[in-house]
Amino acid sequence: MEHYKRTATCGQLSAADEGATVTLNGWVHRRRDHGGVQFIDLRDRYGLTQIVVDEDAAGEVKETAAELKFEYCIAVVGTVRSRLNPNPNIPTGEIELKAEKIEILSRCEVLPFMIDEKSDAREDLRLKFRYLDLRSFSMQRKIRLRHDVTFAVREFLNGEGFLEIETPTLIKSTPEGARDFIVPSRLHPGKVYALPQSPQLFKQILMVGGCDRYFQIARCYRDEDARGDRQLEFTQIDLEMSYVSKDDVFAVTEGMMAHIFKKTMNIDLPRPFPRLPYFEALDRFGSDKPELRFGMELQDFASFVSGSGFKVFEGVLESGGVIKALVAPGCAEYSRKQINELEETAKTYGAKGLAWMKVSDSGELDGGIAKFFAPRAQEILSSLEAGPGDLILCVADERHTACTSLGAVRLRLGRNLELIPEGTFNFCWIIDFPLFEWNSDEEKWDPAHHMFTMPQAQYLDTLEKNPGDVRADMYDLVCNGFELASGSIRVHDPEIQKRIFQIVGFSEEEAQNRFGFLLDAFRYGPPPHGGIAPGLDRLVMIMAGENSIREVIAFPKNTVGISPMDESPSPAEPDQYRELHLAAVPVQEKE
Repeated sequence: MEHYKRTATCGQLSAADEGATVTLNGWVHRRRDHGGVQFIDLRDRYGLTQIVVDEDAAGEVKETAAELKFEYCIAVVGTVRSRLNPNPNIPTGEIELKAEKIEILSRCEVLPFMIDEKSDAREDLRLKFRYLDLRSFSMQRKIRLRHDVTFAVREFLNGEGFLEIETPTLIKSTPEGARDFIVPSRLHPGKVYALPQSPQLFKQILMVGGCDRYFQIARCYRDEDARGDRQLEFTQIDLEMSYVSKDDVFAVTEGMMAHIFKKTMNIDLPRPFPRLPYFEALDRFGSDKPELRFGMELQDFASFVSGSGFKVFEGVLESGGVIKALVAPGCAEYSRKQINELEETAKTYGAKGLAWMKVSDSGELDGGIAKFFAPRAQEILSSLEAGPGDLILCVADERHTACTSLGAVRLRLGRNLELIPEGTFNFCWIIDFPLFEWNSDEEKWDPAHHMFTMPQAQYLDTLEKNPGDVRADMYDLVCNGFELASGSIRVHDPEIQKRIFQIVGFSEEEAQNRFGFLLDAFRYGPPPHGGIAPGLDRLVMIMAGENSIREVIAFPKNTVGISPMDESPSPAEPDQYRELHLAAVPVQEKE
């Protein structure tokens, strides 16, 4: 094998190398026999090189070449020469390698799917044979992009004075909203560790410890249902800083994102990123993670309801609800079936229905609920900036339901009408979140984010009087309709922390039991601090133009949390259960 060790990669050679004798190693991507002349496309992660076995090649070389099949791993020794018909679509398209020796390093069985630019095989098959899927140029680019992004993060934060510090992966169970993964202790029977949902408590303790600028490429674990942009195990770019306001956190995060995009994609991000209060984002876009790459914003329709005689809308307003409207450009030609499909989208998010009107070529309202609003047609069209050929859609409900359901319709229309440009990245900050949210099932206040988020200063004196009005000093970073990061300025004053615990009905005993080590640390001069945690998987997914983080993780779980390749999770051996003082309880399978 030493004799056939590569001296160049399959993406390296050019016309400048003509006449050189080189050795290439890689996989057989394609093989073509043109009546005495054989062509082999040899592939590695760097590119593709055309190998030619000429008619005058040695018999042994011809025989070996004829034996080759897809994905055989081979070594080729040959001379670089110019191609008669250059291929401008690949970097090595000016040259080919005249084969003088071919060695089969290993053979490949019949493939479960073809390894192309991007495989069209079913995802479960791709995950089962992930080692084959990873060979594709598409996956290789995404794995490389992830590496480059991670390197750029470290490069930028090191330049900003941050220390990369690892925090434990076996910790005390402190549930943060999702279920913990627990790890039984063999040495301490009956006791368990938990895998961290995030390094939240430890990074705050690092601030108490004087490590005023911390970061970590942190592995996190949450026992929850998987979906396109979520996995049981995922990676965060975790940051925390002492003596900062949210503006300081924003400046560092925006600088980091700008550095990442410039370094990896040569894209200059405009700064500063726009800031949208939570309720404004909800009112305008129907989401706290708004897709800003197209317009078509939600609008208020309530001012046109009085005197219309449309009892449904009037009843919603009387009960304190809202009426939101959306103008779909050029969609007056939509059939009733297409409108019903939009209505089903709205109902998925809780709407009771989706009212509609079309704008005729003559500028009149037509169809649906038009008869109730025809007398004010010109006023409505002027206010909503609607014109002939447009479709007006309305949802009437309580504020959150009306906005989110119509926001979902907006996104569907944006995709259907191809209004969302590819290759662009629109960032924004969502600010002024509520600190508390009312739990109607238990009739109590819950923390909207987590219990260690600082209230904005203007609410400190009136915290207990009306918790629903309190705004948190927290923030989300959004890009292209995805929540990319969440963070906050933390509570560092034990007295403020006690007040928050009391509002959410968290007893001092329970707080001490679950978070005692953090609360104890806060008795010893904690500095003011805050941070943020962008999702690395989600960031790379957005940059790669994908819709699932499984596309940018080397070995992901599927949508039900299973790894088809290694078949995890799987039962442990009986001896392992005994050592951990555990009993495996049989689960009765559902019919």
